[in-house]
Amino acid sequence: MKEISAGGVVFRHTEDGALQIQLIQDRYGKVSLPKGKMEAGETVEQTALREIAEETGLIGKIIEPIDQIKYQYHDEAKGTVDKEVHYYLVEAIGGTLQAQVEEIRGVDWFEPADAWRRQKQSGYDNNNRILAGALRLLGLPAD
Repeated sequence: MKEISAGGVVFRHTEDGALQIQLIQDRYGKVSLPKGKMEAGETVEQTALREIAEETGLIGKIIEPIDQIKYQYHDEAKGTVDKEVHYYLVEAIGGTLQAQVEEIRGVDWFEPADAWRRQKQSGYDNNNRILAGALRLLGLPAD
């Protein structure tokens, strides 16, 4: 069975022009990125934007694709699932930052270097290249 999810690295520019990156804290206390499963009739891009809006309260605009993560996991009912997660660079263009408490513990904005440090310290390893890819697309170093 194949399962597709989508999400994004959300960014914004503050009123003084500073670039900020959004990170969420998932229900396990890990630093992560907003994402979720594709619903019937949606495109991958629509899934990414819907999940970002549901989890963080923000309306986004896709700038460009970042990368995909592919892995397998075992589900008692479905058996082996081939999981594919599509990530996009997304600019926040509206909405109000508010965590979806049913799914995540929190959401906040960080300076790019701080976001990278937090990801490396307490994020999922497979998100390293996603956040690094987003930083590169934004013209920033990721190291």
